[in-house]
Amino acid sequence: MQEGDPLAAAPRSRRAILEVGLGVGLGLAAAARSADAAVTGDPAKAPPQVGDRLSYMSGPKKGQIVQTADLTVGDQQVMTFPVDPATNQPRGGSRLNQILIIRLDPGTLEEEAKKASADGIVAYSAVCTHQGCPVNMYKKDEGVLYCSCHHSEFDPKAGAKVVGGPAPRRLAMLPIKIEDGALVVAGEFTGRVGFK
Repeated sequence: MQEGDPLAAAPRSRRAILEVGLGVGLGLAAAARSADAAVTGDPAKAPPQVGDRLSYMSGPKKGQIVQTADLTVGDQQVMTFPVDPATNQPRGGSRLNQILIIRLDPGTLEEEAKKASADGIVAYSAVCTHQGCPVNMYKKDEGVLYCSCHHSEFDPKAGAKVVGGPAPRRLAMLPIKIEDGALVVAGEFTGRVGFK
């Protein structure tokens, strides 16, 4: 090929296009990381932190800190948000912070659930791993947490493993402890929160 041949410039043009595309892709990835950092910089959207208290998400006690004395073995799960104890502000800015708690007979818990529980109380992400609907029911007769959107079922005694429906994986568990009668976050979620 001769120096002025347009075909000689073609490989460089394709390469330039690929380089620009790669640069744009890297720029978008960096922007996404910055957006994630900005979200976690917002205390209301930050994930549960060690030391957070759990508060009622709705109902007559909405906003109050959950006391272990309020929870009875076998009752329906309670929907909660973590609350920053320093500011008393709920971390309710993200639905990924919705946490369901339920009190079970401690003797029925499998080892994994027992390690992260407190006096038979277990805490899990309330976001179904199928399509992100809330896991909003407890089937007491069957002993399973239930997502009414697409009928996924999770065994709270066995680390919320899937026992029915289309959910591809268990609910993320949140380790908790008891301090002065209140439920307190004791660690990060043990699995991925959310769906797919």
